[in-house]
Amino acid sequence: MPTQHLAIRGTLGVMPSAPEHIFHIALTRDWEAALLVGEYRVSTLGATLDDVGFIHGSFREQVERIGSFLYVAVSEPVTVLDIDTHRLKVPVRVENLDGGLELFPHIYGPLPVSAVAATLPARIDAGRFHVDWDPAR
Repeated sequence: MPTQHLAIRGTLGVMPSAPEHIFHIALTRDWEAALLVGEYRVSTLGATLDDVGFIHGSFREQVERIGSFLYVAVSEPVTVLDIDTHRLKVPVRVENLDGGLELFPHIYGPLPVSAVAATLPARIDAGRFHVDWDPAR
């Protein structure tokens, strides 16, 4: 399984190849609960950081496809978290743990709400997941 360490904080600092932003699809209620406690601990739909060991992330070009695959049957509000990797104090590893070739960023620890640069509204429409990439319009 290929692993590339992208953002490791602490004595090593942030590696220069770290992408500035990665994304995570969240149930809006889970994100709102995180705002009250200061950190987000949901790995993916139906699983926590404690269950999985990391928080699933996506690169921008993966978000809508992954959302369509995992969240198409969800009837409650969904939000996409735009995460500034430079604000994280835990490792982010780009890897594929399922044996395929596509790589995904995984956050190995809790996500502080202060690391979320923006929240983007998302919706399911005609079986497809859509993100409003420019909510200021």
